[in-house]
Amino acid sequence: MPALLALLLPAFLPVVADGLRGIFSWFTGGSGAKPQNVEEAIKLMEAEAKKLSALADLDRPSGTISQWVADLRASFRYLAAGIIIVATILAVFAQGAGLPIDPTLLDALLQLSGSVFSFIFGDRLYFHLKQK
Repeated sequence: MPALLALLLPAFLPVVADGLRGIFSWFTGGSGAKPQNVEEAIKLMEAEAKKLSALADLDRPSGTISQWVADLRASFRYLAAGIIIVATILAVFAQGAGLPIDPTLLDALLQLSGSVFSFIFGDRLYFHLKQK
């Protein structure tokens, strides 16, 4: 049961948080922080542009790097996700074939696979459901 809870809690936490935010907005009649005039809207856009620029600067490597290193850095999350999924599938098939697999290792791989699924599909699925 705790393994199932560890898998479901991260998946449903954004949905619950967004629902609570909606309930509080409904009770208070608020619609969040919105600019009241054009000047405030421009300042907000400039602040968001500066924030995105600062985040891009943090992610930019210092100096010149090879293109393959840049490509590897950009795809690392997806490569790691693929490795986790393949390792989980191999462990499940190995256990099914009768090979001795440590149950805690299999449980950890299944939990990691749940996190990978949430990483790859969770946000897209939630935003798609929210738009309808």
